[in-house]
Amino acid sequence: MIQTVKWENSCICILDQRRLPTEKKWLVCRTLQDVITAIREMAIRGAPAIGVAAAMGLALGAQSIKTEKYGTFRRRFMQMAQQMKSARPTAANLKWAIGRMITAVERMDNNTVEEIKEVVRRESQIMLERDIETNLKISHNGLELIPDRATILTHCNAGALATCGYGTALGVIRAAHEAGKDIRVIVDETRPLLQGMRLTAFELIEDDIPVTVIVDSAAGYLMRKKVIDLIITGADRIASNGDVANKIGSYQVAVIAKENKIPFYVASPLSTFDLDLKNGDLVPIEEREPGEVISLAGHLLGPKGVNAFNPAFDVTPARYISAIITERGVLKSPYTRSIRNLFKTKDDRGQSR
Repeated sequence: MIQTVKWENSCICILDQRRLPTEKKWLVCRTLQDVITAIREMAIRGAPAIGVAAAMGLALGAQSIKTEKYGTFRRRFMQMAQQMKSARPTAANLKWAIGRMITAVERMDNNTVEEIKEVVRRESQIMLERDIETNLKISHNGLELIPDRATILTHCNAGALATCGYGTALGVIRAAHEAGKDIRVIVDETRPLLQGMRLTAFELIEDDIPVTVIVDSAAGYLMRKKVIDLIITGADRIASNGDVANKIGSYQVAVIAKENKIPFYVASPLSTFDLDLKNGDLVPIEEREPGEVISLAGHLLGPKGVNAFNPAFDVTPARYISAIITERGVLKSPYTRSIRNLFKTKDDRGQSR
């Protein structure tokens, strides 16, 4: 299983996804700022992986706080948390992970600073291990939606590289393959950074799962030709009504799928739900550098001086989503009700809903 992030003594090692698939290289992060930069520059990406990396980054930053006073430690830790929040705005898992780390610190106001430092590091490791367990549960729950023989379209990368292992959308595909189902996968290249081409295709080839890459604009053609049986994507944030923010291009795939009566599934952990948002219109959409669009691997693609608009995500309204696969089961429409019922008991945030 591909590993994306790990503790290595007093440092955090991140598999640098900017170099894949041609080179597997670990990026060594020695400071909080190193981790923030790795998240912002997409050395590590994917909502679940970003969340765990953020928690580990805060635990790393906590080690650098030189004080024996709880109040001073907490104040500096909160400043670090604010820095981490700015790394990438769309993925809900970042906010969720930071919240968990803050809660861990605030519960230990009677402990020594050294004890708190040890606890937050241990908490970040627990989050890593639970992410893998969660992915396996999601994958098992999604199996019921996969026919014994199917061609599946997926957009961007929601595999082991987007998590701490196994994956969400790609995890469901992996589980189906391991269960002996005849699975073939079509992968959108996912412009502008080609996560589908570079990362998803790489993972599928590693697992000997048949895969074909297409340009993003070919998805509608294949759906109309009845080549594709179903679609599975991940998610970066899910509003309380079931609207889903995911990699740019997901919305148009979902709309075309609806037109062609093809099921569009989303696989996502509970940590990606943001119940504070009434709908997807309230999701903050990250806009990245225009250079990602007009250049590729350092080579200019368009005319010198041309401008580009580069939103990293879009929002798919709940009406286009056939089901949301979580570690607690499969949610169906009406999503406002099914999501509310899912969170009535304590969730993995340790909060009552």
